[in-house]
Amino acid sequence: MEALKIYNYKSVEKLISIRDGETRFGEKIGFVESLESLKKSKAKYVLFGIPEDIGIRANHGKPGASKAWEVCLNSLLNIQNNEFTTPENLVLLGEISCKAEMEKAANIDENDPNYYPKLGDLVEKIDDKVSFLVEQIVSAGKIPIIIGGGHNNAFGNIIGTSKAIKKPVNILNIDAHTDLRKLEHRHSGNGFSFTQRDGFLGKYAIFGLHKNYTPQYIFDELKSVSNIKFHLFEDLILQTHQGKMAAFNSQLEFVNKQAFGLELDCDAISNFPSSAQSPSGFALNMVRNFLQLTAEEKNCKYLHICEAAPTSTSPGQVGKALAYFITDFMEKSNN
Repeated sequence: MEALKIYNYKSVEKLISIRDGETRFGEKIGFVESLESLKKSKAKYVLFGIPEDIGIRANHGKPGASKAWEVCLNSLLNIQNNEFTTPENLVLLGEISCKAEMEKAANIDENDPNYYPKLGDLVEKIDDKVSFLVEQIVSAGKIPIIIGGGHNNAFGNIIGTSKAIKKPVNILNIDAHTDLRKLEHRHSGNGFSFTQRDGFLGKYAIFGLHKNYTPQYIFDELKSVSNIKFHLFEDLILQTHQGKMAAFNSQLEFVNKQAFGLELDCDAISNFPSSAQSPSGFALNMVRNFLQLTAEEKNCKYLHICEAAPTSTSPGQVGKALAYFITDFMEKSNN
């Protein structure tokens, strides 16, 4: 796959801070030479990045999510290797090459009347790369952990997983938005709309949906279909921690009887540097609880973390958060 930049230890060696008497996660993480060799690996999880934010811009959003993969690696590779983190259970595959599309996006005049549709054309090219790669990983019996990029990449995750398992895939989406916007050009706000239309999306649960950012036509649609269930964030605010966890479990139970994927949009986290940062949302530690609960489910086929947009003052904090999310999701298989 030419669109995939496969890593080896030399690719990331300079990112790892070696210290006497300690072993870093990056020193023990797994690598493969090709997609074909994934089946031979004993690791359960496969990590890769999608360094782009074209889909967000095509959805009238702010750029910056293309940097999430880099800050994630800088943090993840430098956490400790110990009895709890077990990096040998994770293959660091590499990244989907988005350089050509990012360069083309940068050269489109923002005053062009077709600016957004032209960005959408580039999103479609990335869609093809993501869906192919996810299909290969899931078909190899592994669980992809995907670091975006925008939420447009849910489209490729769903299609790739669905093709691998040969049936529609259920989704649990921790998100302030439904991403069920109109079927116009491809962007970060309509990945679920397109997969719903094309028959790749099974049951769809949205957890933490914000009233203020959901159009009425979407609420009308949600009421008219039986395969979609949502829980408003506003209904969770006054609940106890136990109440919030019970609500999350109810959403989990809606999708977990069959193969499902977990989508985590960082816009859902309070004050988290993201493409649509909000002062209202879930506490970061609660999101970690959600990931730990989901990791216990045998039918979970992938984790996608998207929309994180580190700023010049927040790269370390964003990177640490993403590293926590990854190791939380891996934790149950380590015990």
